Amino acid sequence: ELQLVQFGGMPKDAKPFHGVGSGVFEIALAYETNAYRTVFAVQLGAKIYVLHAFQKKSKSGIKTPQKDIDLIKRRYKEAKELAKREKG
Repeated sequence: ELQLVQFGGMPKDAKPFHGVGSGVFEIALAYETNAYRTVFAVQLGAKIYVLHAFQKKSKSGIKTPQKDIDLIKRRYKEAKELAKREKG
């Protein structure tokens, strides 16, 4: 599904990932009895930055665990800095 994003599209099941920054999206996938999520940023120059991919194991429902949110925020900040440096 990220290949679709690479060519300017957006997967139907991609949702904005709120609380991190503009242009950050999440794709949730199920495989057998497991749930997986991929969080990516698309509005950082010409690149797509995969910020985090993980198996959802939370017993508290659909909410993303805070440790994962903190990691996504840190990686988003780093991706913005990389994009800014590459831009010149």
